[in-house]
Amino acid sequence: MRWDNLNGDGPAALFGSEVVTRTFDTPEFRGVTFHEVRARSIVNRVPGASRMPFEWTVNPYRGCTHACVYCFARNTHRYLDLDTGAGFDSQIVVKVNAPALLRRELGARRWQGEHIAMGTNVDCYQRAEGRYSLMPGILTALRDHANPFSILTKGTLILRDLALLRSAAAVADVGVSVSVGFTDEELWRSVEPGTPAPERRLDVVRTLAEHGIPCGVLMAPVLPFLSDSPAQLRATVRAVAAAGATSVTPLTLHLRPGAREWYTRWLGRHHPGLVRHYEALYADGAYAPKWYQRRVTGQVHELATEYGIGPASPGAHRLPPGHPGRGGGGGGGTDDDAPDEGVHAQQLTLL
Repeated sequence: MRWDNLNGDGPAALFGSEVVTRTFDTPEFRGVTFHEVRARSIVNRVPGASRMPFEWTVNPYRGCTHACVYCFARNTHRYLDLDTGAGFDSQIVVKVNAPALLRRELGARRWQGEHIAMGTNVDCYQRAEGRYSLMPGILTALRDHANPFSILTKGTLILRDLALLRSAAAVADVGVSVSVGFTDEELWRSVEPGTPAPERRLDVVRTLAEHGIPCGVLMAPVLPFLSDSPAQLRATVRAVAAAGATSVTPLTLHLRPGAREWYTRWLGRHHPGLVRHYEALYADGAYAPKWYQRRVTGQVHELATEYGIGPASPGAHRLPPGHPGRGGGGGGGTDDDAPDEGVHAQQLTLL
């Protein structure tokens, strides 16, 4: 692992030499290794070349036990000399000082209270959060500074923090989005094995709405030839609408390095007849052709109108109305996640 070498500007420069590695002999964490680090900064600036609709992020974890075979963030593990396949799913970096560090950075004179996005790299409500409980301290710091923020998650654990979300929303602009790409349970078990079932995620949308917290759905990813038929799109949008989502935003699968290799291996095992179709569709790079993206987006938007929900505004990470634009300055310290951000610079940009 690169932080074993304390020279140079690699992970040691990000986390220092205080790394504690732990395993837990419990069913939910069997086979998972946690690397507890003390980050040197936690509010990270998105690279200037990024097309993200937000400028600052907080990521308390690296790696993700959701184990989504398509995850765009897999390549970030390469920076730590960790495997981008099974290693990404089972070698989790935990920034144990994230809440205290965030409180300090929000209180710095240079910080101007810009919007902070969470869940943009890996899920802040993955299973690890159930053990480490970093998010309550993070949300409390954001609330106490009346700092606007948004969360994107596949995790039902966010409901644990419902009271904190409500109190934060009373003093700042708060947005929550849940990711549900499809409702096919067989496909879910195969491609997103560590996540809550799609219906459980829609229960999160429903519960948040019942407690006065508007919640949108990021319909991502739409998987070519697997979840993109008219009937499948209709079933998903219908379920999203029934859950009370404020909006639905479709995003088609993209396959960047790290994710591409792992997804292609999965495809060859489970759907070998589709491999050549994917090779043709993604022949020009990480993204499906624009004609395909426009077709999916148009179909979903038509369905959203039919079922009485609207698409999110173009480029929005957070789906409820009134999402903030880019912040205008300030600062959050050095960017310890430079290799994290910008990985999916086009994923959240709609056509």
